Amino acid sequence: MRRSKENRSLLIKCSILAVMLIVIILSKKLFSWGDVVKLPIANLPPNWKHLFGTDNLGRDLLCRSFIGLRLSLLMAFIMQVICLALGVAIGTIVGYFGGVLDKIFVFLQNVILSFPGTVLTLCIMLLLGTGIFSMIVALCIFGWLSYARLTRSRVLTLKEANFIKGEIAIGSSLFRIQFLHIVPNLIRTLIPIFTLMIGHSVLAIAGLCFLGFGVQPPHAEIGLMIQDGLAYIRSDPWMFIFPGLLLACYSVMFNVVGDALQDKFDPHDPVNASKL
Repeated sequence: MRRSKENRSLLIKCSILAVMLIVIILSKKLFSWGDVVKLPIANLPPNWKHLFGTDNLGRDLLCRSFIGLRLSLLMAFIMQVICLALGVAIGTIVGYFGGVLDKIFVFLQNVILSFPGTVLTLCIMLLLGTGIFSMIVALCIFGWLSYARLTRSRVLTLKEANFIKGEIAIGSSLFRIQFLHIVPNLIRTLIPIFTLMIGHSVLAIAGLCFLGFGVQPPHAEIGLMIQDGLAYIRSDPWMFIFPGLLLACYSVMFNVVGDALQDKFDPHDPVNASKL
């Protein structure tokens, strides 16, 4: 009964997130008229026609917020795919072979984690310059480590499993062991963290753009919109509040689904452990 309720709750959360993502993916077509400049209706407060109000150029804030968040989510997804590929590759190799490679990885991990992430990211962006490419590179330098650490810990456990020892005993190739046995067993562990990290990445990207290090005008981006709204925080606070609320809603939803998936795929749960 408890398992059935958890599955129903997870399905509802995933469905809500899926609908929210469909709206974001189609935002360019659904809200294309929101980017049109209409000076006569500039700085309108929220109303039935413009639910988030309008900005200083008369553009609909609801439409523009969705279009801006679409870019942040796209960058977050690309960044996490890169981090996932790097982290799984490095974590699998280090965890399986151990020895000197493992010591180098632990040393590198301690060095990277000893620096404040935000400060080091900003320093890297100062060296590389502003822009989308520089921002993705700077964030990926930290992002892969979470996947690598998790992958390494799982591989250390998996390589002692009987089915892996059996594959080694019958002379299976390293490629077969890695890609047919180890990597598929990592998927259940990596799906929740991938979902969680997308939510964190959206906030990080919006934060860097807010500080002026990421996407540059005239592109619509949620962090830039919040930065622009700060200039009108006393007279027209909706220009700052509503884009921020939309960003928070999506970020929280990714975290909620990620937590639910983590509970679903928890290897310490007796039901899940029997499937591994």
